[in-house]
Amino acid sequence: MLAKVLSSTLLGVEAHLVEVEVDLASGLPTFTTVGLPDAAIRESRERVKAALANSGFPFPLKRITVNLAPAHLRKEGTAFDLPIALGILRAAGYLPGDALHRYLVLGELSLDGRVKAVAGVMPMSFAARQAEVAGLLVPAENATEAAVSGVAPVFGVATLAQAVGFFTGSETLTPTVCDVAALFRRTAVYEEDFADVRGQAHVKRALEVAAAGGHNVLLIGPPGAGKSLMARRLPSILPDMTLEEAIETSKIHSVAGLLSREKALVATRPFRAPHHSTSDAGLVGGGAMPTPGEVSLAHNGVLFLDELPEFRRSTLEVLRQPLEDAQVTIARAALSVTFPARFMLVAAMNPCPCGWRGDPQRTCLCSTQQLQRYRARLSGPLLDRIDLHVEVPPVPYAELRTAAPGEPSAAIRARVNAARARQRARFGGALPHNAAMGVREIRRYCKLDSAGEQLLAQAMRHFGLSARACDRICKVARTIADLAGEERIAAAHLAEAIQYRTLERW
Repeated sequence: MLAKVLSSTLLGVEAHLVEVEVDLASGLPTFTTVGLPDAAIRESRERVKAALANSGFPFPLKRITVNLAPAHLRKEGTAFDLPIALGILRAAGYLPGDALHRYLVLGELSLDGRVKAVAGVMPMSFAARQAEVAGLLVPAENATEAAVSGVAPVFGVATLAQAVGFFTGSETLTPTVCDVAALFRRTAVYEEDFADVRGQAHVKRALEVAAAGGHNVLLIGPPGAGKSLMARRLPSILPDMTLEEAIETSKIHSVAGLLSREKALVATRPFRAPHHSTSDAGLVGGGAMPTPGEVSLAHNGVLFLDELPEFRRSTLEVLRQPLEDAQVTIARAALSVTFPARFMLVAAMNPCPCGWRGDPQRTCLCSTQQLQRYRARLSGPLLDRIDLHVEVPPVPYAELRTAAPGEPSAAIRARVNAARARQRARFGGALPHNAAMGVREIRRYCKLDSAGEQLLAQAMRHFGLSARACDRICKVARTIADLAGEERIAAAHLAEAIQYRTLERW
């Protein structure tokens, strides 16, 4: 007898519907799975056998063939355990056939019959719109994130017996309801705030400019100056996240298995801070079946690379494509996957190997050769792609111990929102922010007066700036003018943008 159950698989961050066909035929008992399954799916036969037996259901001694259609699409993961088990029970005559095929079923089975959470349920639930299903049957832990899509009623199950009872009518399940707007408002709260930061007014100003225009930032200063402290608070001054951005980001985190029942929606700008020992694949994604890396998990948020020179140079160089294209493409022999990666890069480094160069209280012990080797770890093309280079000096004791709080993130974010609103009106939605401007947009929207042209020409000669660095300065100046509410870029705006190129003066 043949049974069919609808399920889904992931290809990158996109979900594709899969029809699980189960056929029971006479012959020697075997269990074969076809349709380009990965090792986890092939191993499902052992989990399914044990789960059926420990849930009180007899395992049919038949020749069982499971086909995952379409057969040309590679499938991976453990989400097919539950649909395969239900398909076997339907083919053996233990389940009615009038309801099973109308539901999208996902879930991993443990040996005792419990249904465990799986990754990627949110994009899979959105894919169910293509099939116009009557509902979704998912693990109870994934029910809230599946309900975010609002495509169809979502039923969370904790055990295989509960899933069987749902289709036989002996078990009544209440659909999981998710008020997405209320969930978004409730969770859109930042725990970190710039009010905690004492002093460093010029650094906070630079971060405000970066947030207003979506510019990349490099913070340079001795240990303990507050580089990490301020970087972690940068998401709190970025423009308010929209619901569409939250869902887009949540899909990526769902694929990575980072969503939980309590936090089924990423409503704040993500902040990712990988260790400097991370691999290329860990940073941009990879694997036989590519999975998202840190640059994609930071989509619509901040990627923070602390101790930048300690990262392997080859690892840093793979950042070039996502920094330019806001996406990363991973090619394999069998497939090519593209992950979104629109993020702000915030990096931090010491001014020298020992960390005390330029510190008024400590003496730098680094030789000229050590200093040159340290700086050579960062390539020119990568530094050119970072718009703002900001020096972070030590905070004086008087400022550090002051009782007066700093300016709160909400006040800074209000100015950033106003600047972004001017940019949206200027670009008509074609570009997200000033940092995304290309050569044509720079020529059109970053026109300088004679004083500005003279100042920029002098800076290029004096610092030996590249053409890319010149364009970056113009884009930063455009953002500074937007923060000031000015339509034209004045010489003062350009001068501030030039002084954010600290490394050019080294």
